[in-house]
Amino acid sequence: MTDTAPPDQQAGAHEPRQLRLGWALVVISIAQLMVVLDATIANIALPFIGADLDIDQANLTWIVTGYALAFGGLLLLGGRLGDLYGRRRVFMIGLVVFAVASLLGGIATNEPLLLAARGLQGLGAALASPAALALITTTFPAGPARNRAFAVYAAMSGAGAAVGLILGGWLTGISPQLLGVDVDGWRLTFLINVPIGLVAAALAPRFLNESEGTEGQLDVPGAVTGTLGLLGLVYGLTRAGEEAHGWGDTWTIASLVAGVALLVAFAFVESRAAHPLLPIRIFQNRTRAASFLVMMLVPAAMFAMFFFLSLFIQQVVGYSPLHTGFAFLPFSVGIVIGAGLSSNLVNRIDPRFIAGTGTLLAAIALFGFSRLSVDESSANLLQAVMPGGQPVGEDLNYWASIFPFIVLMSFGMGMVFVPLTLTAVHHVRAEDSGIGSGVLNTMQQVGGALGLAVLATVSLHFASGRGEELSPDLLAAAQQQGLSGDQIPQVVGAATQLGSFTDGATAAFLVGSAMILVGSLIVWLFLDVKHEELATDGPEGAPVHLG
Repeated sequence: MTDTAPPDQQAGAHEPRQLRLGWALVVISIAQLMVVLDATIANIALPFIGADLDIDQANLTWIVTGYALAFGGLLLLGGRLGDLYGRRRVFMIGLVVFAVASLLGGIATNEPLLLAARGLQGLGAALASPAALALITTTFPAGPARNRAFAVYAAMSGAGAAVGLILGGWLTGISPQLLGVDVDGWRLTFLINVPIGLVAAALAPRFLNESEGTEGQLDVPGAVTGTLGLLGLVYGLTRAGEEAHGWGDTWTIASLVAGVALLVAFAFVESRAAHPLLPIRIFQNRTRAASFLVMMLVPAAMFAMFFFLSLFIQQVVGYSPLHTGFAFLPFSVGIVIGAGLSSNLVNRIDPRFIAGTGTLLAAIALFGFSRLSVDESSANLLQAVMPGGQPVGEDLNYWASIFPFIVLMSFGMGMVFVPLTLTAVHHVRAEDSGIGSGVLNTMQQVGGALGLAVLATVSLHFASGRGEELSPDLLAAAQQQGLSGDQIPQVVGAATQLGSFTDGATAAFLVGSAMILVGSLIVWLFLDVKHEELATDGPEGAPVHLG
């Protein structure tokens, strides 16, 4: 004898379930947004941080790269810890570590403490981010619900950089008197994470399911060689992009060689480990391997776009920090729309066509940025660097020259992230889901650092060549204007740097467009999973029943 609940009671039971899933997605999304936006939120505040803590220009860059190094280098370890000890537990620990590190950064009184706090933030992010992605698979059922959750997750991942620029510009400009306490505005870019991280960690046990810890041991040799190898490689590539060092620098070469050697050792260790940190079988699926590779190439170009375009808008067009942040607001809106569109389409169209179209849109956008031009005449450049001078690109129309390509880029990214996030972790064995998401995030972070280093080197090469062309004319123009001998070197140097930056940035955009086209080719050739398969669970190789 069975007791069937009335329809109204069944509906009532369904509503709390939907509400619970909604709150679960809120917790995961807030955590992911916090982790991603912290990669850019401090960018606009860097000049204020340097002045307040007396940090020179060379070390100032490590406020950004230190976070990326720790984040990217420790992601695989974070994913494995989640597999072994429970993803919700590791997710919560990561959020608490991130919040504590943010507090230390916000109250830092010297350079070593601030850089250490940034590294600790990277550790917290490396624990929380892969666990967040894996928790979606354990909390949301396969099909439309999970696809929508991935769409929101992907939107947070893509929009976080733009949101970080807006928040950074706004918080940096806040008057301490506004808060009633004596706090420099740049410190708020760190302190804002403290309540967010702690609240998200407190809500996690209520709305997120805990995964069962898997049997096995932590692969310590693999963790050491893999993490140090990634750190060495990303450090070398980042250093190579710095003007003071370059590719021929002894420490750049040593770091790259050591990084490659350690990664070779890591592959050797993993092929023989009983419980490997990175199971080689993760890459044996062609579609999954293609997804990982594309998710390294595409964010590499996207992160570089943020870097060069934000500098161009401030230094050449003359926008304020806050105005610069808002110039990227259409990106945040566009990527949410693009992710929502691709989330709906992925139930009816194969991921290849969605992601392939998205990569083409993004490549067109970067090509559009490569066509940016301003008046680089000697008189205009000299006038721009003089006190009270007008920006050299003041007449550049944002709505005609920048806005269309920001929107196109955001739509393209939204159409790439959702299907590739799904295909990268689809049918991964349950015990490897944390590692699968860890590899995905690692590809994004390492790709971002790699792309920025390579494109910065490209930019430096073209800027140097342009600078050599500009210097004689600028020197002659400065002498004709009757500038004093003491003024000429400083004014000519600033004008040369300003005039050469546009050439370097546009060259970087063009190479970035080519990088995304390579990713697009990989998508069209190797991403062959069908959309019907994405609505199924089960390990790789399980039969798929269509219709």
